[in-house]
Amino acid sequence: MSEVLQGKVACITGAASGIGRASALLFAADGARVVCFDRSDAVEATAEAVRAAGGEALAMTGDAGEEADVAGLVAKAQAEFGAVHVFFANAGITGTARGGFFDSDAANWMEVLRVNLVGPFVAVKHAAPAIESSGGGAIVCTASVAALRSGAGPAPYSASKAGVANLVQTAAQQLAGTGVRVNGVAPGLIETGMTAPLYENARAKGLEDQIGLLNPLGRGGEPEEIARAALFLASDAASYVNGHVMVVDGGLSTSHPVTRPPGLKRD
Repeated sequence: MSEVLQGKVACITGAASGIGRASALLFAADGARVVCFDRSDAVEATAEAVRAAGGEALAMTGDAGEEADVAGLVAKAQAEFGAVHVFFANAGITGTARGGFFDSDAANWMEVLRVNLVGPFVAVKHAAPAIESSGGGAIVCTASVAALRSGAGPAPYSASKAGVANLVQTAAQQLAGTGVRVNGVAPGLIETGMTAPLYENARAKGLEDQIGLLNPLGRGGEPEEIARAALFLASDAASYVNGHVMVVDGGLSTSHPVTRPPGLKRD
C-alpha cells in the first residue's frame, strides 16, 4: 500500500469484473474511497470485497453510456463522500459482431459507440466540474491497443477506442486551467469478462499457452497490470502527464501481424 490516493474519492465504471474490479480494489488499498458502478448487480460484490479489505466503497448499478446514469454516479459520490477527485471511465463492450468488417451492422456500431465513446464523453462532461470543485484531480479513460491500428479487435470496437484516444487529447485541451488532467490507458490482451470466450476456447483446446504469443512478453495480461497503470495516471505521481494514452500491452503494438478475413483477395 503506497496510499497515493489517501483521502481521495474515485468513481470507477465497469467495476463488476475485470479491470474495473481490480482497479476498485487497488485504488481502495491505496487510500481512496471508491464508488463502484456497473450495469451488473455483481458490482455489489466488488464493493463488498473492498469493505472486507478495510476500505470504503459504495456500489451503484447503471448504464455507463447513459448521460443521466453517469451524472447520477457523480452526484452520488458527492452526496455520500463529499467530493470527486478521480473518475476512471473504464466500462466497455465489444458488440455483437464476431466476424469480419461486413458482418457488422449500423445498429451494432451505434451501440458500441454509445457505450465505449459516448460513455467516456459524458464521464468527462460530468466528472470534470466535480473534480475541479474538489480541488483538482484526474480522469482516466480505457482505450485499447485496438485504437492504434487495425487487427486487435472488431471494427466498431477498434473505431470506438480510437475515438477515446482522441477524446483524451481533446478533453485535456478543453479543461486547461481547471486542475483536471485527462489521460487514457490502452490495454492489450487482458483476461476479463470481455475476453473470456477467447480464453475459454483456448483452454478447451489445450492451447492456453498460445495466448499472447504475438507480443514480446509472450503472454496475455492480468487486470491488475492495467489497474496499476490507471492508478499511476490517477495519482499525483502523474501530475505532469496530461492528454496521454499509456499503452500497456506487453509490446504487442510494436508490431501488429494480422490475418486477412476469408474472401479477401490480393491484386
